[in-house]
Amino acid sequence: MEPYRLYPVGLQTFSELRTKNYLYIDKTGYVYRMTHSGAKYVFLSRPRRFGKSLLVSTLHAYFEGRKELFEGLTIENLEKEWTTYPVLRFDMSLGKHMDREQLERYLDFRLKEQEELFGITTTLQDANNRLTHLITTVYRQTGRQVVVLIDEYDAPLLDVVHEEKDLPVLRNVMRNFYSPLKACDPYLRFVFLTGITKFSQLSIFSELNNIRNISMLPEYAAICGITQEEMETQMSPDLDVLATRQKKTREETLQGLKERYDGYHFSWPSPDIYNPFSLLNAFNDRRLNSYWFGSGTPTYLLEMLNKYHVIPQEIGGRWVTASAFDAPTERMTSITPLLYQSGYITIKDYDELADLYYLDLPNKEVRIGLMESLLDGYVGRERDEAVTTVAFLSRAIIQDKMDEALRLLRTFLSTVPYCDNTDYEGHYQQMLYVIFSLMGKFVDVEIRTPRGRVDIVIRTATKLYLLELKLDKSADEAMHQIDLKNYPERFALCGLPIVKVGINFDKEKRTLGEWRIE
Repeated sequence: MEPYRLYPVGLQTFSELRTKNYLYIDKTGYVYRMTHSGAKYVFLSRPRRFGKSLLVSTLHAYFEGRKELFEGLTIENLEKEWTTYPVLRFDMSLGKHMDREQLERYLDFRLKEQEELFGITTTLQDANNRLTHLITTVYRQTGRQVVVLIDEYDAPLLDVVHEEKDLPVLRNVMRNFYSPLKACDPYLRFVFLTGITKFSQLSIFSELNNIRNISMLPEYAAICGITQEEMETQMSPDLDVLATRQKKTREETLQGLKERYDGYHFSWPSPDIYNPFSLLNAFNDRRLNSYWFGSGTPTYLLEMLNKYHVIPQEIGGRWVTASAFDAPTERMTSITPLLYQSGYITIKDYDELADLYYLDLPNKEVRIGLMESLLDGYVGRERDEAVTTVAFLSRAIIQDKMDEALRLLRTFLSTVPYCDNTDYEGHYQQMLYVIFSLMGKFVDVEIRTPRGRVDIVIRTATKLYLLELKLDKSADEAMHQIDLKNYPERFALCGLPIVKVGINFDKEKRTLGEWRIE
């Protein structure tokens, strides 16, 4: 059975989804709630490609009163009036990598676009005066309050967020542009802004002190992204098609999708949220690939990891206060807000008594994508060989040939070029952490790195391997360190025979020394 509809990969226009045969996950209940909550100014932050633009497009159609597009959706039973409002919509997503003059020209272009829609001409030059004029004129022309929708409000600032020189200049341009939104309050019905980050110094948050940030509110937890329930109900036939194509059962297919693309929470409590971009791509291609991570090279992220001296095993896996991650990025003292707001780490738990959130990598796609990005820093030009070695290592382990796998790893490590920063204990731990993490593509791997050693748990279909890796000690000492009590319940309960592997890393030879397998 082939799918009976199209998947909106990269499509962000609500009317097109509804008039052609596209899958649309019904989020209109949230649209109604948000526009009737009593808050006139609303802000939502979500990572890139999480469906923010489609949400803006849905709001646009709703405020234009296009009732026919909403037939059969939740909002059809909630909305009785379908009043038509004039809508001004600004897409800032293309305003990236610009200096001051370019940004001013970009704003001019966006304003002109809206002015022409309403047949307005003006001799005003400054963006803020023109926006004021635009709102008040449209209000007078139509006799109705105006709706303003701003998509990716922070795009012009994202690539300069950590530059002392350019950020204040560009921030002032944007602050001037957004400032009329408060002054025009009587003429406005609703203002909605989306973005990735929270900028404190922008007028949006300093002058619009009445803006409601819904980003971490549980009742809006699933406003973007796709929940397990939505997938199993609204995409049920699609799941069967994918399972058939994968030659797997429906349950196995669900498990594979969950491991790779699920695991986001933007509030607590929150349902499990799947990355919509990856999920729709997987259904479209009928295979599980790395989509979201591959769709934007996080070069700025790698630079920031270096700047804050964050090592691979320190990304995620920590308890923090809300202010440590739901914070303005331009005043951040750690990389946590950037990692969280960009979608590389997410909320995994919450301790109500301590008011602390547990942040970690959301899923396999993000973990493996990040580790592949970090690989270059450890293996240099040997990158391709490293990726191939990981595949061969995994194959050997799946075939229960642990000795062969470790020989492969020893040979590869001895080819990695030696550089100045490799002469410290942590470097080898980090490199091995990255290599074993990449094996997660093929097998179930869990890694911890206590001081001076690396614990690795690898689960194949037939065995459970507990590996202990020590630096400059002996394989026997590594073997003694394996304490079965230290391993989580899920491994104890899996019922597989346990194989213990003690390994010593020889720092002088810069590769694996001896090992023991029992």
